[in-house]
Amino acid sequence: MNIKSHRIRLNSMLSEISVIAGIAVNVLLFFLSYLFNLPTYLDTCGTIAVATFGGIFPGILVAVVTNLLCGLFYTQTLYFNLINALVAITAVWYVKRYPVPKAGNVARLILILGVGSGILGALLQILLFGEPQNSFINNTSMTSAAATGIPFLPSFVFVNVILNIVDKAIAVAISLIALKVIPEDIRNRIRYSSWRQRPLKDEEIEKINELGKTIKKSARVRIAATFVCTCGLLMIVMGVIGIQLYFVSAMDDCTISAKKMTEFIEKNSNRQELEEIIEEGESARGYTRMRQMMYDLRSTSNDVSYLYIVTVSENGFTYVIDLDGEDGVEAYEPGTYVTAKEEYLPHMEDLNAGKEIEPIEKMEGWRHILTVLRPVKNEKGDCICYIGADVVVDYMAYYMKNFMVRVIFLLSGFFILIIVYAIWLTDRFTVLPVSSMTEFLHRFNSSGESQEALDENVRVLRTLDIKTDDEIEELYKTICKMTLDQAEKMRSIRRLSESTAKMQDGLIVTMANLVENRDSDTGAHVQKTSAYVKIIVEGLKKKGYYAEKITDKYMSDVIRSAPLHDVGKINIPDSVLNKRGKLSDEEFEIIKTHTTAGKRIMERAIETVEGENYLKEARNMAAYHHERWDGRGYPEGLHGEVIPLSARIMAIADVFDALTSPRVYKPAFPLDKALAMIQEGSGTQFDPKCVEVFMDSIPEVKVILNKYNNFV
Repeated sequence: MNIKSHRIRLNSMLSEISVIAGIAVNVLLFFLSYLFNLPTYLDTCGTIAVATFGGIFPGILVAVVTNLLCGLFYTQTLYFNLINALVAITAVWYVKRYPVPKAGNVARLILILGVGSGILGALLQILLFGEPQNSFINNTSMTSAAATGIPFLPSFVFVNVILNIVDKAIAVAISLIALKVIPEDIRNRIRYSSWRQRPLKDEEIEKINELGKTIKKSARVRIAATFVCTCGLLMIVMGVIGIQLYFVSAMDDCTISAKKMTEFIEKNSNRQELEEIIEEGESARGYTRMRQMMYDLRSTSNDVSYLYIVTVSENGFTYVIDLDGEDGVEAYEPGTYVTAKEEYLPHMEDLNAGKEIEPIEKMEGWRHILTVLRPVKNEKGDCICYIGADVVVDYMAYYMKNFMVRVIFLLSGFFILIIVYAIWLTDRFTVLPVSSMTEFLHRFNSSGESQEALDENVRVLRTLDIKTDDEIEELYKTICKMTLDQAEKMRSIRRLSESTAKMQDGLIVTMANLVENRDSDTGAHVQKTSAYVKIIVEGLKKKGYYAEKITDKYMSDVIRSAPLHDVGKINIPDSVLNKRGKLSDEEFEIIKTHTTAGKRIMERAIETVEGENYLKEARNMAAYHHERWDGRGYPEGLHGEVIPLSARIMAIADVFDALTSPRVYKPAFPLDKALAMIQEGSGTQFDPKCVEVFMDSIPEVKVILNKYNNFV
């Protein structure tokens, strides 16, 4: 086992130990509270502590297992796992929102937990059990209600809230002590023990959350919805099946109870007295005793609602004794004849024959009634009457409702645990790893042309260290390899591109020098104008002028293209190009054609090289560097910003070098005079913004002059 795997296993063990410790603390404190009948439960101390530094799933796990174990000696606690699970969720949410345990934050947490659990706990006890389960709380609530005149339920809720605030204050205090005692390193290792990658910083998680906002349906939401629907459906199915099983079981119990009651009456009735009652009715000597016995017997059972004795004729029944119904329905008078209802018709032949029949089920409105009829026979074996017992199923609705409520509260905590576990598992093994990779791939794709950014993003991606042991980990490894290969390929391409660019620049300078060498009067003109162009374009960039135009690529294109601005002079005859003296008008027109010639040369070069390239700016400078801002330049008389920006920049560089360099027809102007002439041309011959940044860069300009012209 390597060091990393050992560390992961050790962190997992720490997390498991914290959960076990939290459960042990909860169970022990609750047992002591139960043993001494204390008004506080103290069963959330470990839950809150584990939830605050372990996370939501460990916290809920502690809560649910605590209630499960406490249920072994106090059954009612099983129904409170929902409340304790909500306590864990609230603690995690609050600590995330207020990570610093200030006094105000702690007090608010205690109030939220105490009031919430107090109200829910009180209502749950009333709903399930009808009364408080703690005798101290019950007596205190009754005393408070009697003293204040407030109804019992509000008094009970108030008392329960106060005691729960005390309970949660103790729990939060124990949690704070645990936070102080347990070293931060151990807490962090427990908190991040379930992560299958490098734990992310808050700002990284924030970026992932921002990315998640652009996703229509995240995996977390989809899986959470799936488990919620599944658990909800499972609860409904279990509830329906439970009700059906409960109903069948209850009906069987009721049938047995009704049969035993009729059997008891049949065995304890005097046949002679019974025959007299059938003949004489209420005046018979045994009527009152028989009726009272039936009343007493029915009072011992909650199942039987109607109890009676009838005789059977061909199509109906004649009542001999009929007790008033449990629901207030008045009894039939002795001797009353009632026609048999539809449900009895299939059994009338057997009833007339004195046979015992199976229980009959019938509906009366919304009421479901089960009837048990037991024949009573005389000494000759003839059936003299039937003893009937009716079970009305309506009263079972209360028990079934109570059963359903108990099932919901019993299972809800476990369902929350399952749902949270599913979301937690999905986060750790799928959502966080995939989201992390997605975020860093976005950053990788946004690295642009920066090799440093590419390398940094590859390094950060590899530090994620995703270890899910499944397809996600394989995807991560593939992405790491792909991005590393891509960065290396980009490095190779960049080196090749730089080498190619150097070669191109060398060819450009060589070609420009060939052109320049034909002109005996332009010493180092290419180098100086290129340097001035660089100064001007960088100055424009700094001041934010023409920001939409001046990108890094544009600046590179302009600087690299500058040496080619006079390439058209290759078409000018030597006799004109190197004439010592003033040019005639015809010769000047010939000189002016170097701009259009340069444009044609560059356009042919552009056609040869496909795609976007810097030669387009070389064409612009070669063609238009003699245009003027006021439109009086050549070759096309362009004006203002219609003139390409690169040509406007070159115009200043070209003229300034001409002014500060000696010519056969003039000496070099002093620097101050040359700068003044450039400044005078602002807004007429030159772009004012280009002049501005040029004049602001005099120190850099002097460096170039000293290098090539030996200006002092």
